[in-house]
Amino acid sequence: MLRLRVVIVALAVVCYALDRLTKYLAISRLDPSNPPSYLGGLVRLRLISNPGAAFSLGSSATVGLSILAIVALVAVLVGVLPRVRSWLAAVATGLALAGIAGNLTDRLIRPPGVLRGHVVDFISLPHFAIFNVADMCITATAALLIVASLRRPQRAAS
Repeated sequence: MLRLRVVIVALAVVCYALDRLTKYLAISRLDPSNPPSYLGGLVRLRLISNPGAAFSLGSSATVGLSILAIVALVAVLVGVLPRVRSWLAAVATGLALAGIAGNLTDRLIRPPGVLRGHVVDFISLPHFAIFNVADMCITATAALLIVASLRRPQRAAS
């Protein structure tokens, strides 16, 4: 049990730090008018401030998204973390904590103000959303939850 908690905390801290570092580097080094391109144009580093969620959905509901993130963070810390019993769940929980906390931090500290801050996004793929490391953590969590649900034995209907 202790090992699983160590995995959760270590992964959450490392991924959160990576999110903060990459956002700092994006803000300090990327020119929004001249995004660099890599892998033959597959990846572009295009700096934007996103008031909404994925694909800029909910751009006018930033405060609501911030409150939802706070509720989700508390739910994972109080409701999920104490119940983790497998390595897969530990990894998913650590990634979820890092992802939620990474984007929530932007919403708390970035302009235009507390709970209204815009999330820093900078990784762009063709015909897809612009995202960040926190978004990758949240997406990986969703993928791991799908894998976990497929691995569970089906219970017979009573």
